[in-house]
Amino acid sequence: MERITDRDIAEKIAELFKGFCDPTRVRILSLLAEREMCVTDIAEATQVTQSAISHQLRLLKQMQLIKFRREGKNILYSLADDHVYTILQMGMEHILE
Repeated sequence: MERITDRDIAEKIAELFKGFCDPTRVRILSLLAEREMCVTDIAEATQVTQSAISHQLRLLKQMQLIKFRREGKNILYSLADDHVYTILQMGMEHILE
């Protein structure tokens, strides 16, 4: 691994990991690792209000950890890419060691 000497890159990496510092966001990412979901389904699965889920989804989008697409009137959310899945998986492996 290369040393991280560039301040801008270090800040971007720190911002990336902020997405994983909230248990609700981690739970949302875990659900989205399995399949696309709408706000209602995420709220039901996590037992968190839809407004709180919407807030967390907005943050996750800003951090570029998730993406969305419209299907009719529904908005479906999914992980932004395989890197997000890999980070989640590595986190699980690390804490289960």
